This record gives sequence, structure tokens and C-alpha cells, in this order.
Amino acid sequence: MSTLSRRIFMAGSGALLGVPVLGAGAARNPFTLGVASGSPRPEGVVLWTRLAPEPLRGGGMPMGTAFVRYRVCSDPDMRRTVRDGVAETSEAKAHSVHVTLRGLEPGREYWYQFYHGEDASPVGRTRTADPRAGTARLALASCNSYEAGYFAAYGDMARWAPDCVIHVGDYIYEGGRSPRSVERQVAGRMLGFTNVREHDGPEVVSLWQYRNRHALYRSDPQLQAAHAASPWIVAMDDHEVDNNWAGDVPEDPWAQTPLEFKVRKLAALQAYYEHMPIEQPPLLDGLDASLRMYGAWQFGPALVHLLDTRQHRSDQPCGDGFPGQAGCEQLSDPTLTMTGAAQERWLLDSLRRSAAPFNVIASQTWFAPYRYDSPGGKAPVVNMDQWDGYPLQRQRIIDALAAGVPNPVVLSGDWHCSAAMRIHQDPWDTRSRRIGHNYCGTSVSSHCPWWQVLADAKAFNPHVDHVNGAQRGYLRFEVDRREWKTDFRIVLDPGRADSAVGSDLQVSTRDT
Repeated sequence: MSTLSRRIFMAGSGALLGVPVLGAGAARNPFTLGVASGSPRPEGVVLWTRLAPEPLRGGGMPMGTAFVRYRVCSDPDMRRTVRDGVAETSEAKAHSVHVTLRGLEPGREYWYQFYHGEDASPVGRTRTADPRAGTARLALASCNSYEAGYFAAYGDMARWAPDCVIHVGDYIYEGGRSPRSVERQVAGRMLGFTNVREHDGPEVVSLWQYRNRHALYRSDPQLQAAHAASPWIVAMDDHEVDNNWAGDVPEDPWAQTPLEFKVRKLAALQAYYEHMPIEQPPLLDGLDASLRMYGAWQFGPALVHLLDTRQHRSDQPCGDGFPGQAGCEQLSDPTLTMTGAAQERWLLDSLRRSAAPFNVIASQTWFAPYRYDSPGGKAPVVNMDQWDGYPLQRQRIIDALAAGVPNPVVLSGDWHCSAAMRIHQDPWDTRSRRIGHNYCGTSVSSHCPWWQVLADAKAFNPHVDHVNGAQRGYLRFEVDRREWKTDFRIVLDPGRADSAVGSDLQVSTRDT
């Protein structure tokens, strides 16, 4: 572990133990939410912080413009300055700060810090991308339920300090405060689980509430440490807005009018931008809002396409059976889409042109199929919120991958379960050509009450080599020009903030 990543992690651990974090300064420390960087390019990155002396009460900054100085150095002791400047912010963006740096060198580590008045933020480490590098170290994370468990996975990630963290969604959960003991019926079984801490109020729907919910999550010291140790690329899934939303359709359209959901989505997108190291705020067209989240980044041998499968998707077909639903005629509709037509064209065009040794699609939900009933000639029972609910678009992408795209790898989150699956040209026929791999990360902390149903159904899915929904964690990847290695990291006790984290399984694309 590098000196800086150890320093960052110890700062986070200090906050956990009640001692001041680096840069805490006066009693009204404005840097309570830490620092972050993201969208790493060969020539630059985006730096982020937010002034929030009272983070759970709207931030606590006075109305009006505030000025924040930043400094970027080539050494962890912050002695050799390579960039500095002043950023302006205000209550219009919750006093968040986004600094887009350009003119840096590719494949280089940099360290950065913010200053407001007499207060200094923690020091963060970032790294520019380098498409010519021979290796890359990446991490995949999703599903950070604050209530369900502590974020020991992020502490482990901070110590490893990858070149980039890919977060595929459910950074926050929108639900209201839950009891510490919860029971849930899944597939006829009543299952119990325990929460370790509480949300800050009822289900969030307004901009004020979304800001406070993001601040609650950002106050976690181990999440702060992971942000300060590495740059991130991010795209939301459903819980940053509303469970299982799709385009302009909420989970419960009978309880939210179209106008109410437009206003809610606008608030959610705005708060997400305010708390993420992304460059552009939401675009507004009346009450219609959109936020550009999909894009491509190259880290040495890996060209990573991060998808956005919520803003542009069709409503889920066939019904809401859980964990799966039998198919229906709507599955044969060629207009059903997870990404929208424009994003699909962008993805297929980029894949066709790519000469990268590994071509990665980072998608919110599982890409390879997974059935919950025994095969018997009938339509399989599948989860319609995943790519199984959009089979014709999935097949178009598979066919494009099969047409000479080197070493396809799909990364997924959402389902609170880790998995290693093979992608075949006919997704349901393991006798057809294997064209790639789907590696799915379990949740950082969110419960998986349906894990036993998943485990029982593994026998019906011969393309699946590994399933583990019983444990929390994240994925590590080490990539060179010939091999992709995946390390399934697991948290031994999600009820402890200081839990040990180990490896459940290590696999390579050379293994299958």
C-alpha cells in the first residue's frame, strides 16, 4: 500500500474512532464530506468537494457565492504544485465544487487539496488514464445500503488504491428509515435480517431530502477514503431516484403522477451531480431533465464502456414477479430497450472500432441470463428488470461482440449477488459459441434476502460458474494484454465497520 493510500485510510479510520480527520480545522469544518476525483482521461480529471459544515441540515452554508481554492501536486507531501486556482460555487449547486483539470500527463499520480478560509480538506490521490499502459487495476462496486451494513469493503478498496473505481449504481437508497430487524417473504420463505444503522428520515422525494441523503452516505469515513484514494467513474441505477424506475415511469405510477415523478427525478439528478465527480450538471428542457452518465474510458488494455440503463429504458415488460417472472409476448417487441437507440448506436460503433485487448461493458444489471425454474420447454422465469427482460437488444449486442470484438467482458451489479458467468452467442445454449464473460459484483452492504433462491437455481443455469449472494463485498480486476483476473472480495462481518475483508474466489479469462 502506498504512503498516501495508507494516510487516507487512517484519516478515515480516525473519523470512525472519533478523532479529528485531516483538515478538520475549526468546529464548523466545511469539508465534512471529503474529496473525490473522477472521469480520468489521459490529460486530466474532475476534482470534487462540497462545502457542508452541517451536512445533514442542507449543508449549513450561508446563501451566496463562496470561493474555494484548489491545489494539485505531483507529490503526496503537497510540495510540488502543478496546478492551482479558485473555483466559485453557491447554494444553486449545494455549494459543491467541480474542477475540470486539463493538461496533465497520462498515467500519472497526482495529489490534490481544497481550501476555504482557514480550513483545508483532506488530501486526495488521483490518477490520469493511460491507453498505452500494459496493465490496469480496476474495482467494481454497487449497492451501498447505509442501513444494511457498514462500508468495510470501501476501506479495503482504499488500501488497494486501484487505478479507477467503476460504480454501477445504487450509491444511495431512497427509502425511509427501517427497523433494525426486518423480515421479508421471498419465494414462499420468510427470511430475517438485521440493519446496523438508520436513514435520516422518510422516503426522499425533494431536492432538500436527496441532498441530505447523499450527505448521510458521504459522511461514512470508509466511503470517503475510497473516494480519496482513486478516481471513480459513476452511473446511477434505480435507488438514486426510485426503485425500479424506467425512463419517465416510477415504480408505482398509481401513487406518483407523471408531473410529480418528473419533479422528483429532476431533484434526484441534481443531487447526484452535486455529490459526484462528474463534469456536467443535468440538462433541462422544461421539467424534463437528463444527466449524461454513459461514456468510454481506456485504462491500458481495457476499454471500459459505462452504460446508463435507467434514463432511457423502456418500462419493464411482463410483470413484477420477484425474484422472477414468466415471459410474455411483449419480450418479442424489437423496440424494448435498456439504453435507448442513441446510446445503443454509440456502444456498437465504439465496439466495432475498438482495437483494445479487452472490451468492457459496465452495466447496472446482469447481462447473462438467469432462470429461476427448471428447464422444461417453456419460457423461463427470469427477472424482468435485468437484461433478461430486454432479450432482443441483448442479442443485438451479443451479435456485435461476436463479430470480432476482442475479449468481451461485461461487469454488472444491482442483484446483491456475486457471479461468474459465460456469455454464449445463444444466451440460453451453452453448446453455442462462448463470446465473453459476465462478472457480477455482490453489494457493498445491501441485504440479499433472495440469495438462497439464487443458489437453488444455479443448477438450471449451466453457463454460471459461481454464485454467492450470502456475502457482501466488491470486485477487483487486474488486467494485462493477455489476461483478465477477477478477485471476488468478501466482507467477513458486514455488521462491523472494522471487519476483515478477504478473497472468496479468484478467476481468470484463461480459466474458461
